[in-house]
Amino acid sequence: GWARTNCSAATGKAPPDVQARVQGIEAACKSHDVALPVAALQFVLAHPAVVATIPGAARASEVEANVKALEVRIPAAFWAELKAKGLIHPDAPVPA
Repeated sequence: GWARTNCSAATGKAPPDVQARVQGIEAACKSHDVALPVAALQFVLAHPAVVATIPGAARASEVEANVKALEVRIPAAFWAELKAKGLIHPDAPVPA
C-alpha cells in the first residue's frame, strides 16, 4: 500500500514533504482551535463520493466522540487556510 511505497523501511517515517504537510495541518488546527481528528473526519465526509466512513472505535466512549466530532462547527477560515497554504487541494470539497 501507500505506506509501503512511500515510507522509509529503515525508519518507518513518511517522506519529508508529507511530514511538512502534517505539521502545517497541525499548526492550522492549533491556530483555529480545531482538533485534528475532528477536522479529518469532517473532511473525509465532505467529499460527495463518500457515503460512509468507519473511523474505528474500541469503546462506546469513542463512538460517542466520533458522533460529537460531526457536530463541531469548524470555521470556514480553517479550510481556506489549508487550501491557501497548499495543505489540501484548492478544489477539495470541505464542510459547509
